[in-house]
Amino acid sequence: MSPTILVIDDEPPIRKLLRMGLSTQGYAILEAPNAATALEVLARKSPDLVILDLGLPDMRGHDLLRAIRASHPGLPVVVLSSRDDEGGKVEALDLGADDYVTKPFGMAELLARLRAALRHQLAARGERPVFRIDGLSVDLVRRLVKVDDVEVKLTPREYDFLRVLVLHAGKVLTHAQLMHEVSVSSEPQYLRVYMRQLRQKLEADPERPRILLTETGVGYRLRAPDDEPNLKLRAANDAKPAATDTSP
Repeated sequence: MSPTILVIDDEPPIRKLLRMGLSTQGYAILEAPNAATALEVLARKSPDLVILDLGLPDMRGHDLLRAIRASHPGLPVVVLSSRDDEGGKVEALDLGADDYVTKPFGMAELLARLRAALRHQLAARGERPVFRIDGLSVDLVRRLVKVDDVEVKLTPREYDFLRVLVLHAGKVLTHAQLMHEVSVSSEPQYLRVYMRQLRQKLEADPERPRILLTETGVGYRLRAPDDEPNLKLRAANDAKPAATDTSP
């Protein structure tokens, strides 16, 4: 059975664009122009994923997200946000959104985010024994990390951060989420140091990372195996000199 997606957006052109683009990929579509209708749909239907516009007319998008998380804790939610709303993205992710897409967006990017969110929902039911992408392999059972079949020695803290990223592969994690998962200091510079160290050990070119990607102003994402449609976009952001990287 095809996954069903609930699109919550007050703009008819956006809903039409999503309906046409997603239905051609085999998704079944439910629509809601506001929060009240969305809550009614969620009470009657069981969508597999929600696309949520944060700018709704009758309720703050973050409040609706909070309500969705309370009633449907395992339901993947991908939020739509404006390009300059970094604070809104971080708040949504901290409230439990699985990912975000910035308007205007390309359908290829959106589809990749949806696949990652749906895949993460399935992976959450149990840890994947071995994660592989490009030349990197991470054995979560044996705590063994290799690059091009050569074992890489990580410190316990480096491995802790990498394990969290692997378990959420394809999903952007905010600074607060990463620090909470690993239970360490909340200083942003602390996290940047560990991300830099991991890139030095895992990336072929740490200055132009292809696996451990920065979501500028938001957090970090470990690229999932089928995230290739997003690679050029993420790599373009990550190609900036390290001194200008202001993400936590």
